[in-house]
Amino acid sequence: MKIAFVGKGGSGKTTLSSLFIRHLAADRAPVVAVDADINQHLGAALGLDEEETSALPAMGAHLPLIKNYLRGSNPRITSAETMIKTTPPGEGSRLLRIGEDNPVYAACARPVELDGGPVRLMVTGPFTESDLGVACYHSKVGAVELCLNHLVDGPGEYVVVDMTAGSDSFASGMFTRFDMTFLVAEPTRKGVSVYRQYKEYARDFGVCLKVVGNKVQGQDDIDFLRDEVGEDLLVTFGHSEWVRAMEKGRPPRFGLLEEHNHRALRTLRETADGSYELRDWQRYTRQMVHFHLKNAESWGNAKTGADLAAQVDPSFVLDERWASTPQPA
Repeated sequence: MKIAFVGKGGSGKTTLSSLFIRHLAADRAPVVAVDADINQHLGAALGLDEEETSALPAMGAHLPLIKNYLRGSNPRITSAETMIKTTPPGEGSRLLRIGEDNPVYAACARPVELDGGPVRLMVTGPFTESDLGVACYHSKVGAVELCLNHLVDGPGEYVVVDMTAGSDSFASGMFTRFDMTFLVAEPTRKGVSVYRQYKEYARDFGVCLKVVGNKVQGQDDIDFLRDEVGEDLLVTFGHSEWVRAMEKGRPPRFGLLEEHNHRALRTLRETADGSYELRDWQRYTRQMVHFHLKNAESWGNAKTGADLAAQVDPSFVLDERWASTPQPA
């Protein structure tokens, strides 16, 4: 299952995504965690120290390797240089599976030991000095979008992405790459403003969206969120001494997290797992192609000097049949 955590800056989406990842790891579920936020805090929330966090390889720095691997023997892609963030897979492309070993994971993923077992952590990487004034953030997350376009996952497998703050993900098609999107909202007017933007933008694309209330202090906060977002409010999180200890770099055993927060995490997982029944790989592939053609026309063709519409394989549908298909040489 592909799961995104979104919300305004400071809403606590990184904290809640890290708790959800810990919850999955405690049950020994296979997990790939991705920090796609320019403020790279997920590693620290998962317990890495500053030195370990700074040593994480940036996916953007390995984009040529990612493109060369995913391209495989796809005859519609003439070179890795003509691949852009939205390039869809086709016959001959290499695909990514959650539990496998491959060159992309070897270069870009690092294991993080959590209670119950390790998870793979991948990060876009922060802005560097060379990016200032010449690059936009969306170029940094292109590697994430390209990998999601080539990912085959099944039930009981999880990719959890801590997304960029606000509604920035709508600048690309990445918001359609998920089975479930959890929008973290504080019980304030600003807290629910991103929800309204997300709800409006996502309506036409079949995005499964649920609101997770955070920093909730009482029934009045719950009532406020319910009035603002209605039935989209799934669950709420309140004060947590465990989280306070984690933010100080001294997290107790995960089993000591407050029971009401454990219950909330179980609800998130049950909801994410339930979205599997709604998975529509044909729609997923159509949306992938839709955003690729838009990007090709608006900037991709000019940048690469190629007709990127020719990369679309009209007979190819990305689905779980490819999970057991041998990779092309």
